[in-house]
Amino acid sequence: MRLLRKILLLLGTCLHMSCKYQSNALDIPLEVEQLPTITEYSPASLIAFPFEENFPMKCEATGNPGPEFRWTKNGQDFDPYQDLRLITLDDSGTFIIPNNGNLTEFQGNYRCFATNKLGTAMSEEIEFVVPNVPKFPKEIIDPIEVMEGQSVILECNPPKGIPPLEIYWMTIRLQHIELDERVSVGLNGNLYFSNAIKSDSRRDYCCFAAFPRIRTIVQKTAMSVMVKSNKLMKDSGSGRGYANSLLERKPSLLTPTGKESHTYLMKGEDLQLECIAEGFPTPKVEWAKIGYHELPERAEVESHGKLLTVEMVNEEDEGKYMCRAKNPHGEVVHYFHVTVEEPPEFEIEPQSQLVTIGADVVIKCVVKGNPQPSVAWRVNGQPLNDVPTSNRKVLKDGTISIHNAKPENSAVYQCEATNRHGTILANANIMIMNIQPLILTENNLQYMAVEGKGVVMHCKVFSSPASSITWSKADSANAVEGERFSVHKNGSLEIHNIMKEDMGEYSCFAQNTEGKVAIAATLEVKDPTRIVDPPRDLRVLAGTTLQFSCQADFDPSIGDDFEILWEKDGMALNGSENARYILNDGVLEIINVSFGDQGFYVCVARTPVDQDVAVAQLSVVDVPDPPEDVILSEHNGRSVKLQWIPGDDHNSSITEFVIEFEESQHEPGSWREMMRVPGNHHSALLKLHSHVDYRFRVYAINEVGRGRPNQATERYKTPASAPDKNPENIKIEGHLPHEMDINWEPLSPIEHNGPGLEYKVSYRRQGTGEDWTEHMVKRHSFLVKNTPTFVLYEIKIQAKNHVGWGPDPKIITAYSGEDFPSAAPEDVAVDVMNNTMMKVRWDHVRKDKLNGHLGGYRISYWRLRSLLDSKKTHSDKHTLTFSGERNHAVVTGLRPFSEFSLIVMAFNSRGNGPGSHPVSFKTPEGVPGQIAAFSVTNIQKHKVTLTWSPPVDANGVIIGFILQYQLINDTEELGSLMTLNISADSNKLHLQDLEALSKYKFYLRCCTRVGCGPAVSEERTTVPEARKSGSRFPPRKTTVSPMANATLSSIGLASIHGGISNQGWFIGLMCAIALLTLIVLIVCFVNRNKGGKYSVKEKEDLHPDLESQGINDDTFCEYSDNDEKPLKSSQHSLNGDLKGRDSGDSMVDYGDEDAHFHEDGSFIGEYSGRKERVSMEIKGNNQSTA
Repeated sequence: MRLLRKILLLLGTCLHMSCKYQSNALDIPLEVEQLPTITEYSPASLIAFPFEENFPMKCEATGNPGPEFRWTKNGQDFDPYQDLRLITLDDSGTFIIPNNGNLTEFQGNYRCFATNKLGTAMSEEIEFVVPNVPKFPKEIIDPIEVMEGQSVILECNPPKGIPPLEIYWMTIRLQHIELDERVSVGLNGNLYFSNAIKSDSRRDYCCFAAFPRIRTIVQKTAMSVMVKSNKLMKDSGSGRGYANSLLERKPSLLTPTGKESHTYLMKGEDLQLECIAEGFPTPKVEWAKIGYHELPERAEVESHGKLLTVEMVNEEDEGKYMCRAKNPHGEVVHYFHVTVEEPPEFEIEPQSQLVTIGADVVIKCVVKGNPQPSVAWRVNGQPLNDVPTSNRKVLKDGTISIHNAKPENSAVYQCEATNRHGTILANANIMIMNIQPLILTENNLQYMAVEGKGVVMHCKVFSSPASSITWSKADSANAVEGERFSVHKNGSLEIHNIMKEDMGEYSCFAQNTEGKVAIAATLEVKDPTRIVDPPRDLRVLAGTTLQFSCQADFDPSIGDDFEILWEKDGMALNGSENARYILNDGVLEIINVSFGDQGFYVCVARTPVDQDVAVAQLSVVDVPDPPEDVILSEHNGRSVKLQWIPGDDHNSSITEFVIEFEESQHEPGSWREMMRVPGNHHSALLKLHSHVDYRFRVYAINEVGRGRPNQATERYKTPASAPDKNPENIKIEGHLPHEMDINWEPLSPIEHNGPGLEYKVSYRRQGTGEDWTEHMVKRHSFLVKNTPTFVLYEIKIQAKNHVGWGPDPKIITAYSGEDFPSAAPEDVAVDVMNNTMMKVRWDHVRKDKLNGHLGGYRISYWRLRSLLDSKKTHSDKHTLTFSGERNHAVVTGLRPFSEFSLIVMAFNSRGNGPGSHPVSFKTPEGVPGQIAAFSVTNIQKHKVTLTWSPPVDANGVIIGFILQYQLINDTEELGSLMTLNISADSNKLHLQDLEALSKYKFYLRCCTRVGCGPAVSEERTTVPEARKSGSRFPPRKTTVSPMANATLSSIGLASIHGGISNQGWFIGLMCAIALLTLIVLIVCFVNRNKGGKYSVKEKEDLHPDLESQGINDDTFCEYSDNDEKPLKSSQHSLNGDLKGRDSGDSMVDYGDEDAHFHEDGSFIGEYSGRKERVSMEIKGNNQSTA
């Protein structure tokens, strides 16, 4: 098979292909007269395969004059042009043999000769082989009959054909005969049986011979083998020992025959030595190389020890080999003498030479081979002795010497070496001539080079003898010189590290004894091409779009000859038919990136002079592929090992694997996470629940995201077992006094560990020594009835299924159901702290009276009456809740000058206990509320009438009212603040001595002995003349704006003149009135200025709000009709100081933070400890009594 592979390889490379002539031809331009040189010819063996259409017999040559061709066939002249069956080509020695059925006539050895007037070149012999179609002869083969245990040889005797030959033994149905130590196919194609057995009997042993090169397989007539049993011998009286002595025997060789043999092969071929032995028992074959401890390293023993093969043999593989076949009854040996030979090979091949006239010529031809080849010299295709010359002789070593060579000594010399392994031939063109230099490079060539790089300007010269070559620049008569300039042997000038000053015209001069010639060349120096914005390495997500950008600078004079090319892994992308690649102005865009786009992208910025290259790597990332080969192993009941091979991570390392499971009983089809393992782990030991039918799958996670899971594994069902755990989160609740409700978190279905899950609930009173009371339930709650109220119990819950009990449960303690507290707090006392706050104290309720866990205490209080009113009226009850174990609390938000009553009660989770005995208390007097109603009426030129109603909440005994007022006209000045004290029994006041056409603001407060309440204000503007007694403005809650004041004044004037507004003399009268009004306004302005100037700050506070002046914000609740700022002027009260006292102390001052205020029993709000201001609402004109 190895030989077949080598032959097929050779066939694939050389079959029907011409062989290039590898002689050292002279590099002489064709313009110069020269000898012929064969450049191409057919291989040494040309096989006419029947499936080919034609067979070219090639022969091509060059020369000056052009050569003429002739052929010989089997040593005789052969003219292909005379045979019309052949196809010839003009100006060529090649002719074509068509496959037209008469190929046998052209079989033979051909040689081509190329001749011109100077000499003749010749090719090696070309053998044209026309193979016959191999066939087995038709024959009748007698059946072979053998006794069981005897050897059998079935001969193949394949027909001759084009090698290689392959032999197959098969049946008629094309089933191969099984080969083993007993049955073998030899190198000669025979089928050998070392000893026959009954099963070897069959009638269709067929030998098939295959010739691959001609695509032919032939079959030999089937052969029959009958193996007879020794049963008759065994049954005869001779006894069993005779039969065994006939069957069992020492080995003997079926092939090769004799004691020794000789094997010859060429170097490079494969050595194959074969020993097939017969005997019973079947012999075993051993191999050795005599004189060596072991076989060569390249030696292989095949075919059950019967074939020794050494590939590509060389001289070291020569020697004596031995095979030994042996069994228990003896052995047999055979010796192989191996000789490695070589075909002819040139050690020194004759070289073509160009020699000047009068010189000496030496032509050497040294050949090696085994056997040593014979060497024959020819000149122009004729034996050397047939072409004598006086100045040529052949030396002892076969070297040809020509003394004082002349032009007529020019010829083609052939050296031909031959041994039994082949023939080789070499042509050597010997040219003797003198010729002046011939510059082969074109004149006036233009070269472009890049600054800083190098350039080579050519000046190829042919001459005999050799020429001296110099270069010079046009602006200098001297030859170029310096480290940057080099003139090579072939005449080329190389300039290194080019500069701009190197630009210009150069001349090349060639000179020998026969003459001198020159050519010119021009050099242009360009700026280098540089990529200034190279593409960057990218790492992108699959399916996205990316862009590589590549921008370069280049010499402007190059113009449109600049281009940017893109390559990927060595393949050009410009002009690609892939629509996903878009190239535009140095930008490569790739749409819908896939993993096939990964690789290295090269940007080439190219000009005709140079190029610059930049490389970027593209990495495509995506979520990982599903793990592969996910298998379960190490099954161990409730544990199993899961193994997998990671899928492709797509350039993003896997950070972790997630293992999911699905079970078919409780939640089929639902996949849940079981565990996670690091990304460098590829297996996990899974701890499983019992009695669950599992499937598993795995998916990987990288920085891109979660990959797809693999296909689920096969199912794995764990055996049932007792529960591993008991219920958790046990809660005891007592909703009724004589019950205890036990609840717990049930085991999840997967934690049942088997069928028939139940719970055993056990309980007993703590510290009584009672036995456990037990109940089996299937639900996750149990109600214990008829328990004592609020008694401590011990409880435990244990899980059980059909397999067994869970672990011993933990014991917890809890109380049975609670009842209402049965006792009220005692010794309740109240300490009134101010007019809105009190402190309550009480004694704790005894624990045995609580009947449960103490939740805290509640204080309920209600207002009985105002101390201004002797009649008691129960108002809404308010309740405050105070959590925890405490015996005091602070209550705020009380009504001043009132009588209250309160009770205190304890509570637990069941509810409130009985209340304590009511305790009554009174709050001291406070400042009153805001005036209920305030109006300014009967507005005239110099007076107004004020009316009001007392406050709804007097909060004490009213001792009077305080009225304050001042001018607030729209000027920079404010009038002084006037104050009047009014008796408590008044509700009306006629205020006089006001200025006409002026705006006033009025403030009114109500006062008790504690202080004055918040003010209510009104603004009004007096009129020029008195109004009718019936006119009045209704009370208003908001301050009248300046626009309103102007409107009022306009209304007053209009009312005087409204009846005559349409009279003819009205315009003149209006002018007189306007002048009079202007004079009045000026007088008023002068009079008002007598009060002095006000600061800028007071100007900003034009509209004061008196309740913020001189009265502490903490004393009164603020009420304002508008958003005006307060005045800065001083105020006066009944006693000279209107500053009130704070009537709202904070609970924070008394250290109570946990108070919860209950208005009507349905809402509990928190008191935050902040000071609050109560906004009082005016409720019509009704006066409320305390």
